[in-house]
Amino acid sequence: MVEKAKKDGPNVRFPPPLVYLGFILLGRILDTLLPLPSIVPQAEFEWIGVALIAIGIAIVIVSMGLFSKAGENPEPWTATEVIIARGPYRHSRNPMYLAMAMIMLGFAFWQDSAGTLFFLPFAVLAIDRFVIRAEEEYLARRFGKGFLDYQKKVRRWL
Repeated sequence: MVEKAKKDGPNVRFPPPLVYLGFILLGRILDTLLPLPSIVPQAEFEWIGVALIAIGIAIVIVSMGLFSKAGENPEPWTATEVIIARGPYRHSRNPMYLAMAMIMLGFAFWQDSAGTLFFLPFAVLAIDRFVIRAEEEYLARRFGKGFLDYQKKVRRWL
């Protein structure tokens, strides 16, 4: 029996949007279990949350469009042929993960969810440690100096 060779790619084992979604759900559970304080001073400020969600969604759409134009798959466990350094990738090496964090923050404000706000740093930390590190190790191996130069010019988050 002949095994297919595994295609090279980052060692990411789960979809990052599910990480954020999971922490949002944990936050909502925390909201129902504990009498947490309000994080939105007045209902009129909920629009800030909606705006953050909209901006986050727009960043994800633009970023995915850049992947599509480059013929790349945005799934973080797949191999890649190019470093995308245009659009939001000029300012952040991880604009989609940053956008997902913005969406989570926006959800916390929109829904006045102290539990979601509480879990936001844990979501960002999980993405940073278990997804971004694996991706960056892979990209450094795959592209060498090209990726290291990009890393020097563009910050990981902002």
